[in-house]
Amino acid sequence: MAKLEFTKMHGCGNDYIYIVAMRSRPADPAALSVRLSDRHFGVGGDGLIMLAPSTSADIRMEMYNADGSRGDMCGNGIRCLARLAFERGLVRANPMVVETDAGLKTVSLKLEGRQVVAATVDMGEPILDARMIPVNADGRIIDYPLEVAGQIEQITAVSMGNPHCVIFVADAAVFGLGDLDFAALGRKFEHHPFFPKRVNTEFIQAVSRRRLKMRVWERGSGETWACGTGACAALVAAVLTNHVDRAATVELRGGNLEIEWRESGPDANHVFMTGNAIEVFRGEIELSADEIVSVRKA
Repeated sequence: MAKLEFTKMHGCGNDYIYIVAMRSRPADPAALSVRLSDRHFGVGGDGLIMLAPSTSADIRMEMYNADGSRGDMCGNGIRCLARLAFERGLVRANPMVVETDAGLKTVSLKLEGRQVVAATVDMGEPILDARMIPVNADGRIIDYPLEVAGQIEQITAVSMGNPHCVIFVADAAVFGLGDLDFAALGRKFEHHPFFPKRVNTEFIQAVSRRRLKMRVWERGSGETWACGTGACAALVAAVLTNHVDRAATVELRGGNLEIEWRESGPDANHVFMTGNAIEVFRGEIELSADEIVSVRKA
């Protein structure tokens, strides 16, 4: 048997199991993600994220959801990855560039001494073209009437490297739904044929021009306490539908994120996200020798 070290971290309660895979890595990370993410028989988390070598950036983020499916990008996850990489000495640069399946992302770390207390991520430009999100329609999907389980829902679709369906609610009723009822609601959107690659769904109440309240259902993971890309998509959708200004606080079950969609300057049209990155604990798991493989150098 071999021991594999891991670190449990979260951003606003969106928690992942992190593995440094610079020299060796799990042979089947998708299966390991399912095993470790189980909150009763595993470590517990929304998925598995590996810190891997990159030939185009300072480090690479390789992400797997709790059901073993591959994740393109995670805003909360990338903040935690950047903190771990910096504090372990894997990356010295600040800001650092992280390679993801959704492209290169830049993360700026706020430090107190050598400790990271917050991080700001340049999430890039939102994708609004329907076919690129992707959804089964053309043009932009803004206040689009979609039939879901016999009801018409007004949705706005945005990609932040992964697909999001944003729904604005008139009151706080959705935030009081029990877990089973919310899961049933979330699955109706996630598996709707309008979304060929499934979808993350954000239910948003516009509290003011500077504040949004959000509950999220993530494809492959279910309800999570926060979703960074979802908060960014929500802010973009809220601007497009004239609910908020271009900078706002997004209130999630696990805490707040500060989101800004810049209108001008060198970073015009880029979305920036600022939030915490918390280490919960470290540990080891035992794997058989054939469950770990060496990382091949490029």
